[in-house]
Amino acid sequence: MLIDIRDLYKIYNEGLESEVRALDGVSLTIDRGEFVAIIGASGSGKSTLMNILGCLDIASYGEYYLDGTDVNEKTDRELAHLRNKEIGFIFQGYNLIPALDAYENVELPLIYQGIAPGRRDGMVMEALEKVAMADRYHHRPSEMSGGQQQRVAIARAIATHPPIIMADEPTGALDSKTGKHVLEILHRLHGEAGTTVILITHDNSIAATAERIVRISDGKIIYDGTKEGAGL
Repeated sequence: MLIDIRDLYKIYNEGLESEVRALDGVSLTIDRGEFVAIIGASGSGKSTLMNILGCLDIASYGEYYLDGTDVNEKTDRELAHLRNKEIGFIFQGYNLIPALDAYENVELPLIYQGIAPGRRDGMVMEALEKVAMADRYHHRPSEMSGGQQQRVAIARAIATHPPIIMADEPTGALDSKTGKHVLEILHRLHGEAGTTVILITHDNSIAATAERIVRISDGKIIYDGTKEGAGL
């Protein structure tokens, strides 16, 4: 079991009249190699759940084990190391650094991991080739279309060969054709490398491309199963 969360709560302003339960007793397991879509409307708790799964935030209560490691016992520094080693992130807004070209953006997580310069070049170009962006390695984000920027963001996410890819609305800023291509890349990574993919979306048609659907509403999981059972 790769991800195991038990009775997870994320509560803001606890005990006050303005208390908000962004997550309200969520339990979820994800096995290595699964392709899971977590779907919900804005404010449902799906992004909060992803932030906790991705070790970007911590729960108020509950347990979280990532590949057998008790995440709640980790310091901020240890969480950063765990995050960089285990998870590649893809965001709706790409989150590329404007002053860096595609090569340099993809190289960043390799530098953070302390990988030697001699190894980094091959890893960067391999990742760019997988998303068909090797010929634009010297281009900065301002010189690329939205779809190209997202492909570079995917290359950055996969450069360290993490076992998990977390994609938060990865097609949200793209036209339908480009968005379809981004999803195809994610499915290819899943199929060829066995990467665990966790896709966060509000869109039923995008969620329907996953093998497993987890629907969240008001901080609770209300469905966990196949897309057929979800009516997608």
